[in-house]
Amino acid sequence: MAERSASGLFLTFEGGDGSGKSTQARLLTDWLTAQGRSVLHTREPGGTDLGLELRDIVLHRRGHIAERAEALLYAADRAHNIATVVRPALERGDVVIQDRYLDSSVAYQGAGRVLDPAEVRDLSLWATGGLLPHLTILLDLDARTGRERLAAARTRYDRLEDEQQEFHERVRAGYLALAAAEPDRFLVLDATLPVEELAERIRRRVSTVAELASTESTESPGATPPVGGGA
Repeated sequence: MAERSASGLFLTFEGGDGSGKSTQARLLTDWLTAQGRSVLHTREPGGTDLGLELRDIVLHRRGHIAERAEALLYAADRAHNIATVVRPALERGDVVIQDRYLDSSVAYQGAGRVLDPAEVRDLSLWATGGLLPHLTILLDLDARTGRERLAAARTRYDRLEDEQQEFHERVRAGYLALAAAEPDRFLVLDATLPVEELAERIRRRVSTVAELASTESTESPGATPPVGGGA
């Protein structure tokens, strides 16, 4: 069964390659830190030492990896990251900002690799003990634009980035389907908007989510303090 942390605040960024997730995650981390919050910024794959090894396999290994094997590798990274990094931070009452989570697997391995999205999601929920984010920020960008953004910056072979246009279009459609199914958890933003405008919209939504989480955990130990300001 899916669950959310009752103490800290779990925020995830999703989107296709080139959508600007890493930039917005960094800006949000800086803003929350300036608000006096303790923030952990992590990513999948690669948020742990084991995750870095798995990241090298799933993203940079040349040669075929079976679709189900790929999904299991991502789930293994996720299980270790949540158990050893994310849950301890949430239990301390920290804000966790994570670049990619289970929705990436549903979009990339489910829609992109044409596996059963429900099975891929269930695998991740089992791997993480059912942990879901308080808010998932989806930066939506058409696949062609995303690939054009990446072309100039690429320095290393990437298995997923090198997939055909049709693969990335399926990934985008998979993300939008996830957001439509869980509108309360997702904030969908046009990734072509200016960086600062995106950051401001994200801050406003995070402030609201933090206040709701604080209200729900009022009177409980380790309640999440509100994030100040609707910037």
